[in-house]
Amino acid sequence: MASGDTPTDTPSSDHSPDGGASTPTRTFFGQPRALAHIFGVEMWERFSFYGMQGILIYYLYFSVADGGLGMPQAAAAGIVGAYGGGVYLSTVLGAWLADRVFGSERVLFSSAIIIVCGHLALALLPGFIGVGVGLILVALGSGGLKANATSVVGTLYSRDDTRRDAGFSLFYLGINLGSFVGPIVTGALQSSVGFHIGFGAAAVGMVLGLIQYSIGRRGLPASAREVPNPLSGVGRLIWASVAAVAAVVIVVLCLVGLIRADNLPGIVIAVTVFAAIAYFAVLLTSRKLDATERHRVFAFIPLFLASSAFWSLYQQQFTVIPIYAEQRLDLTLFGWSIPPTWVQSINPVFIILLSGAFAALWTKWGQCQPVTPVKFGLGTAGVGVAFLIFLIWSGGEGPTTPLLAIVLILFTFTIAELLLSPVGLSVSTKLAPRSMRAQMVALFFLSVALGSAVSGELAGLYTSLPEGVYFGIIGGIAIVLGLIVVAISPWVLRLMRGVR
Repeated sequence: MASGDTPTDTPSSDHSPDGGASTPTRTFFGQPRALAHIFGVEMWERFSFYGMQGILIYYLYFSVADGGLGMPQAAAAGIVGAYGGGVYLSTVLGAWLADRVFGSERVLFSSAIIIVCGHLALALLPGFIGVGVGLILVALGSGGLKANATSVVGTLYSRDDTRRDAGFSLFYLGINLGSFVGPIVTGALQSSVGFHIGFGAAAVGMVLGLIQYSIGRRGLPASAREVPNPLSGVGRLIWASVAAVAAVVIVVLCLVGLIRADNLPGIVIAVTVFAAIAYFAVLLTSRKLDATERHRVFAFIPLFLASSAFWSLYQQQFTVIPIYAEQRLDLTLFGWSIPPTWVQSINPVFIILLSGAFAALWTKWGQCQPVTPVKFGLGTAGVGVAFLIFLIWSGGEGPTTPLLAIVLILFTFTIAELLLSPVGLSVSTKLAPRSMRAQMVALFFLSVALGSAVSGELAGLYTSLPEGVYFGIIGGIAIVLGLIVVAISPWVLRLMRGVR
């Protein structure tokens, strides 16, 4: 489960949906009734997102005779990585549109419609046309929904509402339920009926979520539709013109062959690096920052780099690991061969089981828990350890790796994720300047975007290097980087100026 899938408590209003401090008479497990509709649309969006992504790489590289498009594995993995990077780049756009133009609720609703259109394109349009149109729409829609669903949940509670944490926990459960069920359903349909039926199931799931949300969105508080920092009429015209020009330039670059499937991950990496540098420059040069805030932004730089390295390995769940599962994993379970896509459902199970335990552990340890830079370092090193576990079974040919091996590896992935992902979202809000909180959260999402795109590029090495060499080098580098972050943690902590 990726970082943006972990909800953060970012309310935009102090008002409960009934306009006062009293608890609504109709509730959803003791929570505001409107939470059920946001829970539903987020659950079905994760169902469709992970369900589609679970079969996407196979659709790209399986032979035409097997229902796929027959791409080289490296190119297919690169597209999946670039797509993942595009989703997290889109969260920045979605947050900006909510803050400056439409408000969070309207962006959420519009994004859900765009996602439906994207999944329908994958299900109904043939070949590369469906892939291109579908992935662009799903990336834009998922980014917009991801950026705003949490904010809409926050508007359901006053700041002192004691139900808030429990409400976000329910929301988190919906995310993981969708992530768990999606690959199981689409994988079973793809293996028995075909890819387009699997994509169609993802579309149906998102339609169900959209219908439920459409029915319930009227019950949301007015604050969910507020525009915190609206653009002027002239500003809207300027930015609309910029967007139109950018769209035309992208289309032209595609038509003349400068943007192609084989160089798409590199382009996404370059755009993300440029955006991150620009964001840091804007933050560090802003006159609104005092000395303490500027030091805290500097402290976020090594955390950003560690996060990018972590996600470049973690997001290989959707690039390298699907290839490994299909070609090297013994998928026989009690005499029955399970679809390789079901491997994608292992991580959400561990997240559901372990996230509460980690929360309780941090609470129990209190001030004695590891500081944030140490957690980042351990998370980065931990995902490297997971890659080294692959070495136990490297060197073989065919499906010789036992199913329990991938369970152990993804368990290690999950431990590493829980050390870094929710902690990263939390620290991005704590280190953020008072006037630019959204920008710092956007920077964390950019680290996920960068890592996702890099994961696609690294998959090209997996297909060309010996298996053991690849896992050994990548895992070893991650461990060294993690240990470096742990070693410099006292210096980073000083820059954080009181934030742990």
